[in-house]
Amino acid sequence: MEAENETHISEFLLLGLSRKPELQSLIYGVFLSMYLVTVLGNLLIILATITDPHLHTPMYFFLSNLSLVDICFTSSTVPKMLVNFQAHSTVISYEGCILQIYFVLFFAVLDDFLLSVMAYDRFVAICHPLHYMVIMNPRLCALLVLVSWTLSGLHSLLQSLMTLRLSFCADLEIPHFFCELNEVLQIACSDTFVNDLVMQSAAILLTIGPLSGIIYSYSKIVSSILRISSARGKYKAFSTCASHLSVVSLFYGTAVGVYLSAPSPHSSHSITTASVMYTVVTPMLNPFIYSLRNKDIKGALKRLLLMSTLKGSIDHG
Repeated sequence: MEAENETHISEFLLLGLSRKPELQSLIYGVFLSMYLVTVLGNLLIILATITDPHLHTPMYFFLSNLSLVDICFTSSTVPKMLVNFQAHSTVISYEGCILQIYFVLFFAVLDDFLLSVMAYDRFVAICHPLHYMVIMNPRLCALLVLVSWTLSGLHSLLQSLMTLRLSFCADLEIPHFFCELNEVLQIACSDTFVNDLVMQSAAILLTIGPLSGIIYSYSKIVSSILRISSARGKYKAFSTCASHLSVVSLFYGTAVGVYLSAPSPHSSHSITTASVMYTVVTPMLNPFIYSLRNKDIKGALKRLLLMSTLKGSIDHG
């Protein structure tokens, strides 16, 4: 009977961010607002890059991919949490939990790869400007994105399949607002040594690899910028990287703390808070960071909104 209980788990309980009833409505309102802003902001970036011919360049191709990933990333966690709030429930099915692990890991790692690819794009643009369009040709851009999607998918598939082999007993409470892999491993009854080893190894490799690429790219970029004689030229070169650097700092500052920290019951609350930062706050802020500091994006968004307004006026006329 005990073996049967271990193998026929049908659901888990997501304890969320707070168990205090008086905070539930506030948390629901905040997360619903952040989710809507995230989807709208990133959709506007995607529409602007598609509709404006001036933005049909490698940099904005990667940015539109990042915006799509950010929408999917947030959508893999927040809607389920909002549904549970409405239903006054904490339940997530076993299958739903495994799927959530897959998609959260998939889009988190894909975010990681895309930020690295975008750093390489800036490196080529600043260090090899005369050969930029030759090096960053459409075929290479598509290949870089395809490889990023493929590697991310294979990694999340491996982690999800390894989670399927685990057994769970009576304690099915996950102290998180989504099925975070680290937390799921901690409540497993069976031995998780191999899972922990694979998870920590993958986290280190998938963090250090892309981050090393970003650091190398920016070391070359800084070196090239310092060789520019005019102050205006230096500012112009640096301004093209400022938005990307802001997003990289925000993403790595929170994600690294979650996946490279040692699992501990006392760190659950801090891990949950950090997870909110990189799964919800960062995707919400990315469109603002890129649009506020980028004249091309601001111009494209103004033209897009103007076209929408004119079309609406014509339709009503």
